[in-house]
This record gives sequence, C-alpha cells and structure tokens, in this order.
Amino acid sequence: MIEKVAKMDSFDRKILDVLQRDASLSQREVAERVGLSQNALWRRLKRLEEDGVLRGTHMRIDPTALGLDLTVFVMVRTRNHSVEWAESFRKHVSRIPQVAELHRIGGDWDYMLKIVTSGMSGYDAVYRRLTTGLELDTVTGYFSMETMLEGRPLDVFS
Repeated sequence: MIEKVAKMDSFDRKILDVLQRDASLSQREVAERVGLSQNALWRRLKRLEEDGVLRGTHMRIDPTALGLDLTVFVMVRTRNHSVEWAESFRKHVSRIPQVAELHRIGGDWDYMLKIVTSGMSGYDAVYRRLTTGLELDTVTGYFSMETMLEGRPLDVFS
C-alpha cells in the first residue's frame, strides 16, 4: 500500500515543529510563533488534520509517578506469517493494557512490543497473558535500565 505524503510548505513545517514541542500553546500563541494570523493558522491546522499529519493531542505522563517503573522490550518470533494471523496477534496484544507499542519488524524477530508495567510481577502477568492463546515460536524480553532519550520532536525540516 502506497501512503500519500502530505504537501507542506515552510509554514506547515513551523507549525508542526512548534506543536510537537508544546501542544498546550493556544492558537494565538502558535500563530504568533510561526508568523500567521489566527484564521490562517486554523485553516492550516484543519488541513493538516484532514491530511492525517496531525493525529490528536496527547499529554505525556511520567510512568514512574504512577508506579510503572519497568519498561520491557519484548521480541516475538512466530512461524505463522499470514495476514490473518498478524491481525489476530494485533487484536490479542491490544487487549493487554500494559503494551504501549506494537511493531512488526524485519530481521531476526517478527514483532517488538514495548511494555510499561510495575515491577517484575507486573511483567510476569503481562508475559503470561501474551503467551496464552496464541502459538508463538520465541518470546524474549529486554529490560530497560534507564530511558536516556525519548519523545524527541521529529525533524520536520528535512
């Protein structure tokens, strides 16, 4: 499937850069920072949403403040590579709330999950849920000891 790449000019890129650094800014503040009127900014925001470039607004939460002190990157290998199996795996994983991300990847592994949970017992419960009901060839976890860089703004100018 070929994805449509949105046409953007320097104003659009400035808007994206400002918003991904601080989405709490008012439209007036964003308009001032990028050099547009509020009405022109609003029209561009609507177009960027319609084009699928902007996908909602989210606040970032510090997981440790909620007692979620363990991040595990789980690698999964399977022998079944059908589209149907992949969709059933996605549905299975989406029912596990501790799974923050799921990626289909290339290389030695087929899938990578990012799990954020509370300690080893929390991970064990997620692991048991993940491995129940589906035939998986190999499952292994890599435990993050420290997040050194995350949530970086995308380089919208390249």
